[in-house]
Amino acid sequence: MKVNITSVIDNSRLGVYQWGIFLLCGLCLIMDGFDLQAIGFVGPALVRDWHIPSATMGRLFSSALVGVLFGSLLFSMLADRIGRRPVLIGVTLYFSALTFMTARADTVNHLLIIRFFGGLGLGGIMPNAMALVGEYSPARARVTSMMVVSNGFTLGAAFGGPIAAWLIPNYGWRGVFYFGAATPLVIAVLMFFLLPESLQFLALRGHNRQQIARWLKRVDPSVTAGPETEYVIPEDKKRGVPMIQLFHDGRALGTALLWVVNFMNLLNLYFLSNWLPLVVSSAGYSNSIAVNSASVLQVGGVVGTLVLSSFVYRFGFTTVLTMSFGLACVSIAAIGQPYLSLAMLFIAVFLAGFGIPGSQAGLNALAATYYPTDLRSTGVGSGLGIGRIGSIVGPFVGGILLGRHWTAHDLFFAAAIPALISAVVMFFLRWVIKPAATAVPAAEALVH
Repeated sequence: MKVNITSVIDNSRLGVYQWGIFLLCGLCLIMDGFDLQAIGFVGPALVRDWHIPSATMGRLFSSALVGVLFGSLLFSMLADRIGRRPVLIGVTLYFSALTFMTARADTVNHLLIIRFFGGLGLGGIMPNAMALVGEYSPARARVTSMMVVSNGFTLGAAFGGPIAAWLIPNYGWRGVFYFGAATPLVIAVLMFFLLPESLQFLALRGHNRQQIARWLKRVDPSVTAGPETEYVIPEDKKRGVPMIQLFHDGRALGTALLWVVNFMNLLNLYFLSNWLPLVVSSAGYSNSIAVNSASVLQVGGVVGTLVLSSFVYRFGFTTVLTMSFGLACVSIAAIGQPYLSLAMLFIAVFLAGFGIPGSQAGLNALAATYYPTDLRSTGVGSGLGIGRIGSIVGPFVGGILLGRHWTAHDLFFAAAIPALISAVVMFFLRWVIKPAATAVPAAEALVH
């Protein structure tokens, strides 16, 4: 007897077991967002403590992102070979250890090296968490599930501001990293005992049938499973290098354009999240207000993800994301306007967050629905990996421009351009990506 795993999951209800998986993946992403953003939160305190120029922070902001670039590519391809579960647990333990070492750094160069190697582990979280959430979601709820869970990254970055604002006066900037090291250690232990492997991955690889039966029954107890049961999915195992396979079967142009949007959006996201606290602090506001300005950006992203997910389900990815990137373009340009009141500044930052980190969750979900099972982690991870090049460029160029005495008006007006490019590319994606999506089940093909 054959059991189609994809059909079983698509026809199932979202139960406690699946919500538990989503929660574990979401917790990983929360700490991913917190740890990656932590260097931005401690930036003003670190500048004062070590007596370093503000422009030096550009290198520190970019060092972890260089690691994330390589980690996204490496660990997404590895997961498509050995599974999501071992990679997620391994990279969570790894970045926990490296974050602890960050708290012990005593020179800029020491910090640069540790942040780079820590970024390798952080890069493996998002693509594998998104793949696992998508593979345990019924088709009718897949896009919403992935966008809501991926919101954990933005949530971690948002809550990190108030947490850092409390920790720094009481425990110094090192306390932020001690917190960021201890929490993922607990999450990794929980995942070891509670997190399953992707059922589609196991079936495609022909792995342990008893394990598949045990986990599949947790999704749908009515499934009939016996020693002779064969578990299948409506996909063929692909051979060759996963990264190259992204450009086969009519996906070449769609993959390339998704990479462009990821590059532009993550350039904006990390430029804003890293430099906002320092720019606001240099404008004469307190450290608490400066740190919380970055949190307002991330809160906008949290709200944006929840709002956009409901619209994506009704109108499709390309229409909704084109509009959100357009909103981000206008909002980012407004941030740098002179004589902007604090209230208006925070409103502009919130709307920029709505359009930038809010849209990134949509990009991740789009990639996860666009690629088949054995390319899913690679597809999401490659887009994020290319995007990380933008995330490295954004903070680094920001440091160079500040060193050349660019004003806040000039900086944020320039930062609005990548958002405009994202909107234009996403608009044209509606004609590029739709034909290639015909291989995806109808309930998933929300790419019009």
